[in-house]
Amino acid sequence: MSHITPSRQQYLDIKAQYPDAIVLFRLGDFYETFDDDAQTAARELDLVLTSRPQGKNQRTPMAGVPYHAAEGYIARLIAKGYKVALCEQMSETPINGLMPREVVRVFTAGTVIEPGMLDAGRHNYLAAAIVDGDRVGLAYADITTGTFATTQFHGRRTLTEELARLNPAELLVSDSEHTLQDQARTVSHLPDWRFEEGNARQILLRHFGVASLDAFGCEQKSLATRAAGAVLYYLQETQMGRVGQMQRLATYSVEGYMALDVATRANLELTESLGGERKGSLLSVLDKTVTAMGSRLLREWVSRPLLDITQLNIRLDQVQHFHENALLRADLRATLKGLPDLERLTNRILSGKANPRDVENVKVALTAVPIISEQLAVSSEQLSSHQLPAPTHQSPISNLQSLISNLDPCTEVTDLINRAIPDDAPTNFNKMGVIRSGFSAELDGVMNSSAHAREWVAGLEPRERQRTGIASLKVGFNKVFGYYIEVTHANTSSVPGDYIRKQTLTNAERYITPELKEYETLILNAEERILEIERRVFTEVCQQVAAYAPRLLQTAQVIAELDVVAGLAEAAANQGYVRPSFTNDNTLHIVNGRHPVVEQSLRLERFVPNDVHMTEKERIQIITGPNMSGKSTYLRQTALIVLMAQIGSFVPADEAHIGLADRIFTRIGAHDELHAGRSTFMVEMVETAEILNHASHRSLLILDEIGRGTSTYDGLAIAWAIVEYLHNHPRLKPRTLFATHYHELVGLADLLPLVANYNVAVAEEGDKVLFLHHIVPGGADRSYGIHVAQLAGLPKDVVNRANELLHELEQHAPTTAVTPSRLSAGQQMALFPEASPLLKELAKLDVNSMSPLEAINKLYEWKRRYAET
Repeated sequence: MSHITPSRQQYLDIKAQYPDAIVLFRLGDFYETFDDDAQTAARELDLVLTSRPQGKNQRTPMAGVPYHAAEGYIARLIAKGYKVALCEQMSETPINGLMPREVVRVFTAGTVIEPGMLDAGRHNYLAAAIVDGDRVGLAYADITTGTFATTQFHGRRTLTEELARLNPAELLVSDSEHTLQDQARTVSHLPDWRFEEGNARQILLRHFGVASLDAFGCEQKSLATRAAGAVLYYLQETQMGRVGQMQRLATYSVEGYMALDVATRANLELTESLGGERKGSLLSVLDKTVTAMGSRLLREWVSRPLLDITQLNIRLDQVQHFHENALLRADLRATLKGLPDLERLTNRILSGKANPRDVENVKVALTAVPIISEQLAVSSEQLSSHQLPAPTHQSPISNLQSLISNLDPCTEVTDLINRAIPDDAPTNFNKMGVIRSGFSAELDGVMNSSAHAREWVAGLEPRERQRTGIASLKVGFNKVFGYYIEVTHANTSSVPGDYIRKQTLTNAERYITPELKEYETLILNAEERILEIERRVFTEVCQQVAAYAPRLLQTAQVIAELDVVAGLAEAAANQGYVRPSFTNDNTLHIVNGRHPVVEQSLRLERFVPNDVHMTEKERIQIITGPNMSGKSTYLRQTALIVLMAQIGSFVPADEAHIGLADRIFTRIGAHDELHAGRSTFMVEMVETAEILNHASHRSLLILDEIGRGTSTYDGLAIAWAIVEYLHNHPRLKPRTLFATHYHELVGLADLLPLVANYNVAVAEEGDKVLFLHHIVPGGADRSYGIHVAQLAGLPKDVVNRANELLHELEQHAPTTAVTPSRLSAGQQMALFPEASPLLKELAKLDVNSMSPLEAINKLYEWKRRYAET
């Protein structure tokens, strides 16, 4: 250690403070990495791994990147899950022979603020979760928008659902928490004591400058406070305390929104397709927004459907107004198109990270606000006479009229920026011209004092050409040698005696005069002074703009909501959507419903619409029909129409009357989880169990081919039992679409009064089959699987042999449907062999644990199934 150089020791001291980050260490025009960091950087960034001497007989691995290209390299490391600590050179002057250096930023997936590292259309959330038994605290923040929220609830399942909704870029957990490792793209650990309530509470109180957390709604929510405190601590550590944009903390309840589990979000392809792409998702169809703010808000709406009919009607009223006023919609969208991201720009100013272009873009965004207000004012009289439903609780934006009143042009900010920042201001502070002339008396004084020197230098070249008679003489400047007079070698004999040689080139000599040197000193000193004053004045301007942040962010929120509702109206108008209506009962009526994504993908054929009618007397629909006939599309489109309605969107149908759904569950598709030791069938059963344990009477269940992952009789028995459970359980009887290839299940409609059969119509002509994609009452008796295999291109010999085998099997197979007339003990043996089903059920019945109501229900069921036949 005694042979380690001072710079090496400086690096080791800094690295010891950030052991879990890759340290980018500024050395001149490069950021260098050393030791293991260098090995990692070279591997992940395709850099050349070199080494350098760092003391007697020591060479240290190193890999570097140019300082001006660092952001791109940092972004690549962040995308691969690494943290990066940026260590800057803090002065141009060495102290005791060593350049002072400090870490000025720690880049992590959840804390980046650079626009080039972010998706403008989605939030970049940092979340923290803490689990205490069955209780959970969850907080999340987006440092680029100032969003900061926390909540507390019961159940790990709800935690998984919330994290699926948020899709955080980074999740914070305590060192002792090991069960949440797969809940986010990046999981970072903090010491357990960072989640202690006392520490978390103090961080929050100190940051917001308050004596209690009552105003934020989490004073009595210990776990919510602990999670929020961890998030704020992490932001402060990574941003070196510069988190002024975090000005609000909201405490919310998960019970106010429709819960959607991970499987349902994936199956319905809400924000991305099953292939992981945005194209092919519901969001890609609905997103007609023209601003980044609107795109982020729409994603939030799609991810979190509402459960309040009043709020939904407020949104739908706004959408309807723009749907009915096409010219207003077109004018507004033209004004909004390409508008700068006022929300993120404001937060960059609050965080002290704004550059002159950011401030100028704030002005550009605000300049559009009066135009928007004028466009909306045209229809304000119509709105004032339109009676909207009274909100059941206070809403920040209750209707379109209040949106107009909340549009604040912040003329003080626009005026300030106009006076302070020129339109052509440079994007960085290394060039003069950041502050407009006339704004700062101090700056103008320095500029004026150097003006004479600049004019003298500007006129030097023609004067010297005339004095020396050298027509090719040039006056120039570079950062190394300063100002100079350049004369070619052919003219050196004509150089005056007061020229002092400064540099020799291949074809010329460069000179300086004592007078030029004096003016150079004056100009350069003035430039340094001007740059220093401009930086200081710009910081003061940003501080003044930051004082208006609440008003700016309110305007940004209004612009985002206007963009969303106008975009939803545009989608409705272009794609033929209608306004849904809501009821408090538990029914569902859709006329000519369509799948919003599939219909957009069809080019040469028309999408076949279908109805859905579910009443209190018809709760479970068993849907049979061939493969590729459209059963899965029908199931998904029903769920999507309900979900679209509950985000406040018009829907793809001729009519839609929807009893509010508290949850949508889906069990669609087959996939395994071999990494977790789960087969396809096990995954299916786990997801089905989750549905049966958490569904309610008001839920909408989409079940596709339950039981197909095991043997025929096992699968049929499981599917049969699930339908019975949904029908008979006092808590359930949810609206259920149950697609199946087990044709035996159609007999349940004769046994269970709330079950009905539907099938996909098929037209047959000879050996040809045409799928009509139309859902009709009744059950199907064939799957046409061999026909589908033929369409898929199986060899003709295989298809012919399959037909022969099918004919033989059908001749010897038991009955394909169970009906009341065939429910004798003998017939039941085919489905439940070797025992009477009644005796078997009776033997397993736990009489001691049954309530009187459950016993009566069971007797009623047995009577219908066995005695009445």
